[in-house]
Amino acid sequence: MKKHNFSAGPCILPQEVFEQSAAAILDFNGSGLSLLEISHRSKDFVPVMEEARAIVKRLMKLGDEYEVLYLGGGASLQFAMVPFNLMKQNGGHAAYLDTGVWASGAIKEAEKLGKVNIIGSSKAEGYTYIPKNYTAGPECDYFHCTSNNTIYGTQMKTFPKVDTLMVCDMSSDIFSREMDFSQFDLIYAGAQKNMGPAGVTLVVVKKEILGKTGRNIPSYLDYSLHISKDSMLNTPPVFPVYASLLTLQHLEKNGGIAAAEEKNMAKAALLYREIDRNPLFEGFCAEEDRSLMNVCFKITDETRKEAFDAAWKAAGINGLNGHRSVGGYRASLYNALPLESVKILTDVMKFL
Repeated sequence: MKKHNFSAGPCILPQEVFEQSAAAILDFNGSGLSLLEISHRSKDFVPVMEEARAIVKRLMKLGDEYEVLYLGGGASLQFAMVPFNLMKQNGGHAAYLDTGVWASGAIKEAEKLGKVNIIGSSKAEGYTYIPKNYTAGPECDYFHCTSNNTIYGTQMKTFPKVDTLMVCDMSSDIFSREMDFSQFDLIYAGAQKNMGPAGVTLVVVKKEILGKTGRNIPSYLDYSLHISKDSMLNTPPVFPVYASLLTLQHLEKNGGIAAAEEKNMAKAALLYREIDRNPLFEGFCAEEDRSLMNVCFKITDETRKEAFDAAWKAAGINGLNGHRSVGGYRASLYNALPLESVKILTDVMKFL
């Protein structure tokens, strides 16, 4: 039986992506070679990278002022690459919004290169809400935020108007909802949360913001060098790039981001409705900041926990346990998760 996969990442992907990826490993484009063994400079792979970069701009409705990169190192490497490329060497100063573990990790890396002003934080309250009513002025080299907080189940519903560059870590909700992507100067996202397998990170950056820090940047950490080599400064993670392209092609041909958002809202509404209705369950975070991607909740009667765990496992549900730092449960509702899986979960919750 196919599992109902609520894992937070690596996560569920469309079935046809698995099938196409598997076929490419055996024989890519009828070449008689596996995708895993061809040159990244070959006539078969270069178009993959070109289209993987182009489709991102189509889906985000961005113009030629932006460049798209597929890099290694995960989103965690971007915690360092962002300040290396955007924070001035002399008197560097950045503003960060602290909304969870990953935002905190980004702050720690930026503090190694310059001054960081934490302009809003929900840490004292266990990251159960998104801070509001903060400002980032022109004295800052950039403002950094995390759009969705996987561990805690909070999500930024709107983004502030700031008088500096806007940087956003969209690792866990990219391509899940419509927004004006042009409001951001730099976006990055680890692929394994919604758009592909682990091993590659998407970066979308406005070219004009680069090269202004006065820093001597290590080569691999320099966005400009990656751009100059068409995202192939070194051998790229070939398989994750290809699988990400397939995932984005699936998204595009099935109505794009708007259609995905409609489905994601229906899935989240169904599950939150059951959590609010059922006295046996309780949500973690402020209602106005609830994530459409990661629904975190707890059981209110610990004597029923063993029975609930047995029931959802028997129903073929996988990946429902909450993050070890928070506990409880976490249902991740990424684009490829069908509504039927959420109905199975809510049925278990209703009849426990």
